[in-house]
Formats: sequence, structure tokens, C-alpha cells
Amino acid sequence: QVQFVESGGGLVQPGGSLRLSCAASGSIFSIGIMGWYRQAPGKQREVVAGITLGGNTNYADSVKGRFTISRDNSKNTVYLQMNSLKPEDTAVYYCNGLRRLENWGQGTQVTVSS
Repeated sequence: QVQFVESGGGLVQPGGSLRLSCAASGSIFSIGIMGWYRQAPGKQREVVAGITLGGNTNYADSVKGRFTISRDNSKNTVYLQMNSLKPEDTAVYYCNGLRRLENWGQGTQVTVSS
């Protein structure tokens, strides 16, 4: 099983930006489609973005136009650039496969607050 280590979260003011990174212990190429998920307090985990091996991307409506997912297969790393952050983006963010789930990492906390 591949292990993920997410990083880059923190406290940011509304309108600010963060860049999250997800380092995998194994090949993300073999996993295929990768995604970023988030879980807010009291809510279910949801998918916010996905990226195929070919670089095609898809986003939840709530983050479209503000978040950008990317991947570097040579580094087994997935990124999430988050701009124009809103308080409702506050959550723990995780990465994992979209069709092939591996073990969940600890996630990285993103808090958007003034």
C-alpha cells in the first residue's frame, strides 16, 4: 500500500492562497487518477479535484476557478494550488487515488479565517 504525506496547510485570511503538497511513498503513476479530498468538521469527506495520468483535471463546483491540481509522476507528488480562499474552504485536506484508494494519510489542516 502506498502511504501519503500531505503538507502545506495553515491559517490564512480570506482571499489568501496556499499550496498543498502530497508526497507518496510509491508510484502515483500506478495509482492512476489522483485526487484531493477535504473533510470539514461534522461533514463527510468530499472530492475537490482530480487529475488523470494525462493531466486532465476536474473540480468540484465549489472550488472551480480557484483551485488548481497538478502532479509530478517523477516525484510521486500531487499538488493543490488554492487561491481566493474562503472560510468555507476550512477543512482537513487529503490526497488519494480517485478510483483506487490507498491508505489515508494524516491530512493537512487548512483554516481560512480573519
